Order: sequence, then C-alpha cells, then structure tokens
Amino acid sequence: MADTPDPRVTRSREAILTAARELLVQEGPAAVTHQHVAARAGVGRATVYRHWPQPGTLLGDAMAGVRMPFFREPVPPMRPWLKQQLRSLADELDLPDVRAVTAALVQGVADAGRREQLAEAIGNRLGAALAKAQETGELRLAIDPRDAAALVIGPLFYRSMLELGPVSEAMIDRLVDTLGTWTGPAHTPV
Repeated sequence: MADTPDPRVTRSREAILTAARELLVQEGPAAVTHQHVAARAGVGRATVYRHWPQPGTLLGDAMAGVRMPFFREPVPPMRPWLKQQLRSLADELDLPDVRAVTAALVQGVADAGRREQLAEAIGNRLGAALAKAQETGELRLAIDPRDAAALVIGPLFYRSMLELGPVSEAMIDRLVDTLGTWTGPAHTPV
C-alpha cells in the first residue's frame, strides 16, 4: 500500500502545475516563481519547493503538458500538406499561450533536454516528410535535410516572436520553395 500516491499530494501537484501554466500564459515565464505559483494555487510556498526545488524545473514541467502537433503524419501531395502545417504553426504562434511557451523555450528557461527533444522531433518529422516527397518524385531537395527545419520554421519564429507580425501565404510559399524543386501540384488549395 506504500506505493499508492496520497491524493492530497496529487491534488496539490495538479493545482501547482495548473497555476504555473496559467501564470506562464498570462504573464510570461518570469512570473512562474515559487511565490506566485503558491499564491495562485492556494498552497504554501514550501509545498511548491518540496515538489520543485528549482523554478526552471517547475516551468519545464508546466510546459511539458503542451503538445507539439506539427508535422505529424504527412499526407501526399507533400507541398500543400507542408504549406498547411506551416500555416497552422504560424497561426499557433500568434496565440498568447503558445507565444509564452515558445518564449520560455527560446530563453532557455526550460530544461535543455526538453528543448532538444522538441527540436529533434520537429526535425525528424519534417525530414521524414521531405524524404517521402523525394521518394515519390514530388520534390528534388536542394538543401541538406538537417537544415530544413531551420530554413522553413526559423523565419516563422522570427516574424511571429520578434516582429509580432502576421505570416503571409506568400511568405509560406517562398519558404516551401527554398527546400528544392517541387514537381507536384504547385498551388493546390489548402
């Protein structure tokens, strides 16, 4: 019976993580402190410290609940699929909660291992989609596949996170075209 978690501990951990996520979304990563989280969660600061001795770990665990849905399950033809994925990513980056989580990742506040996992997942998913497009003859890749994520996703982050501006369809078209020569449908509606 010693392995059964105490329901009070479970409730306090959930309340703390919920409070941390709310603070992250509403006020940004700097607001996710033990003091602020404890006040928001309605628990003592010692309780927060007991579960998360380091603020970066607390922030990382709060961010861990954020899923990364992009570039999963590529669907041919790849060019329109890739454009749709980039459009969705750009639209998500315009949302305050996604922007807050992304800012925390970029600032290195979160666990470096999580950031590396995210980058690897994105790179692998995009690489697999481009490999499939090459296999089917839809794309003649003009770049090293390891550079693809930086070349097409990096500008979205720059436009959304630094300039706080919208990403146009023309920009997405240019980004997709930087990958190589597409032989499939050039302008299939998304």
